Amino acid sequence: MKTLEAGPLRAEPGTKVTGFLDVPGTPIRMPLTLVCGAEPGPLLSITAGVHGGEYPGIEAAIRTAAWLDPRSLRGSAIIVHIVDVPAFQGRNIYICPLDGKNPNRVFPGNPEGTASDRLAHTLFTQVIAPSTFYVDLHGGDINEALVPFTIMMETGDQAVDARTLGLAPVYGIRYVVRGRVAGGTYAAAAQRKIPAILSEAGRNVLRHLEMIPGRPEPVEPISVLAGLHWVTSEHTGLFYPTITPGDRVEQGQPVGETRDYFGRPLAALTAPATGTVLFTVTTPATNPGDPLFAVGAPA
Repeated sequence: MKTLEAGPLRAEPGTKVTGFLDVPGTPIRMPLTLVCGAEPGPLLSITAGVHGGEYPGIEAAIRTAAWLDPRSLRGSAIIVHIVDVPAFQGRNIYICPLDGKNPNRVFPGNPEGTASDRLAHTLFTQVIAPSTFYVDLHGGDINEALVPFTIMMETGDQAVDARTLGLAPVYGIRYVVRGRVAGGTYAAAAQRKIPAILSEAGRNVLRHLEMIPGRPEPVEPISVLAGLHWVTSEHTGLFYPTITPGDRVEQGQPVGETRDYFGRPLAALTAPATGTVLFTVTTPATNPGDPLFAVGAPA
């Protein structure tokens, strides 16, 4: 069993180490835990807080890191508790306040770019790229209501895709979307042929990978969706949805509208596809380009 390394941190076999991964050229310091198992096995990397307001994933990462015992772990785990620390501290939605970019749109990053580019580059090179498997924990941002779902990206390599799809059913979330967001964490991992999922919501994954003792707990069957259809605002104003997460909609069905500050209609909104509403924003304020809702289409 080899020493586990990430940035300046080192964990010997059978030990756990906590510390920070600094992003060069920025004030960002990502808190992380290295858990180096006593027995050889895969390297599972887990990240949370790529969007700093998505608290369920952050709490899950913190608890998982505290719970994992290196003495009974086969393989190793790198757990980044909070990726976009400035966004977390500032309670920012989607973007890093240091440059106004969404970090989950710029992976694999650029070491010479702005703060988000550098953040993505550091996380990708130090944590994601060395992984055998990768799980990115999200959880709905401050302004979102959603039905929990997992996103996976097919690489075209049947062996890799089979291993990726194997992660999704044991995670315990019903909806699995086959899709891609350009510049996303899991998309960058897939380009390196690393089985990866992005989960909007454990132990079941670790048991599935045979990294800890026991069999995965039974979970409800998954529903595979062919894609995620986003609708964004074209106006500055307010969003008035008539749908809620979990609703079934038909393509072209009226689902709400945007209005100006005087209550006058700006745009009527319709469902972009037939499927299930997976998320809507819960705050009325909207700006051009802001996401409003998304529909998952059946496979």
